[in-house]
Amino acid sequence: MKIASLFMIVFLVVISHVSCNQPERPQITKIVFLHHSTGEVIWNGNAESGNSECSLPSLFKGYNKEYRKNYKISDKVFPYDQPYGWKNYPFDYYNIWVNNAGQNPYKNEPTLEILTGDYDVIIFKHCFPVSNIFPDNPEPDINSETKTLANYKLQYQALREKLLQFPDTKFILWTGAAQVQSAVTEEEALRAREFFEWVIQDWDKNDDNIFLWDFYYLETEGGLYFKDEYAISPNDSHPNKEFAGKAVKLLFDRIIDIIENNGQNTTLIGKKLDATDF
Repeated sequence: MKIASLFMIVFLVVISHVSCNQPERPQITKIVFLHHSTGEVIWNGNAESGNSECSLPSLFKGYNKEYRKNYKISDKVFPYDQPYGWKNYPFDYYNIWVNNAGQNPYKNEPTLEILTGDYDVIIFKHCFPVSNIFPDNPEPDINSETKTLANYKLQYQALREKLLQFPDTKFILWTGAAQVQSAVTEEEALRAREFFEWVIQDWDKNDDNIFLWDFYYLETEGGLYFKDEYAISPNDSHPNKEFAGKAVKLLFDRIIDIIENNGQNTTLIGKKLDATDF
């Protein structure tokens, strides 16, 4: 009996010693990327061209292993075609997250109250028809789906106030996707550039929980249209795999920098401050 008791004591001491010397598991940071088709292209990077290591999930997997992090990223179609509709423009984020806020989904789509309960970082974007911006109406209307500069600005201002209500969550917004020249009028493209510049220069503020990734600049490189060599074709405004393979690395670096340094060590396109241009 004494031998058995002594053995048990020794066993418990050894187990306690081993447990105390085990490295602590890093805290989980949960990230969600809300997107449609353009976002899916960037999510996959150029993995579909045979480079399985160049997708957003694989970049996170490699980073977690190298730096002992526990960043868990997932993607989600938002919103779905049914019942809400395949629309992710300024009105739609405003409509779901501000106009219909609360603990219950709106047309099966999660509100911010739901999403922020599940995720530490929320990334969201618009599809490229966001850049088909029409002339302003005499009276701006925050509840209008009509794509105008004035309506967009009202909806974005309301969105900003809503996002600030969740200071423990970091939000990463892409500047809107551009379109190839054949798919947009010059007037629409000029309004799109004006809006995205307003987002960067006026809407975005320092020292809060809202961050930008300047996808628009990556697609246009300072021009007015999505560059044909980056698109699937001169008539299709979806990014091609070569562009996606470069852009996904910049997005990844931007996300990591926002999580770890509040975005201080990268530019808005995700370029590290000591790196060469895209």
